Amino acid sequence: MPDLSLEAEAEGPVAGLDEAGRGPLAGPVVAAALVFLAPPAPALAALLDDSKRLAPAARERAAAALREAAAQGGLAFALGAASADEIGRLNILRATHLAMARALARLPLTPALALVDGNRAPPLPCPVRCVVGGDGRSLSIAGASILAKTVRDAGMAKLARRWPHYGFATHQGYPTAAHRAALARHGPSPHHRRGFGPVEEALAARGG
Repeated sequence: MPDLSLEAEAEGPVAGLDEAGRGPLAGPVVAAALVFLAPPAPALAALLDDSKRLAPAARERAAAALREAAAQGGLAFALGAASADEIGRLNILRATHLAMARALARLPLTPALALVDGNRAPPLPCPVRCVVGGDGRSLSIAGASILAKTVRDAGMAKLARRWPHYGFATHQGYPTAAHRAALARHGPSPHHRRGFGPVEEALAARGG
């Protein structure tokens, strides 16, 4: 389970950063940056883990608890995103790093260190430590992963109401068999990512 041992190694505030949405064929990539201003209550810490390990209802409970803690001054967080168009122009790695930089820039404080989930460091205006599997090791990264995931899922549910043919609310844009079939049948929406194989194949099939 994640804890604050990595955060304790730094002097000063430490931001955990993580993203949601690197793998989908559609929609933005969303990043969150989170700083605990005080050690989280045990009840809150017990809710936090790698967002991929949590059921949707558990993620929503954890996200609500994080927002409540932020309202009470126990933590600060901010979100950033890169659009499908930016992903197509920049590539997914650079767009992910852009989303992380935007999230960090929106924090109300400058961290002494950023703990970033993964093995590639984004260009940030503070020291960066990459942590492979960080959302299962660091409470700050785990909290960021939960916020990024729940915000992105909510955004994809909104897109689903505007573009009902694709089933975004069910698969959040990931390349499921149903999504690939809908993409082949209806062609890409404006929110599909150029440069991703199935999207390019659907465009080519329509002469795009």
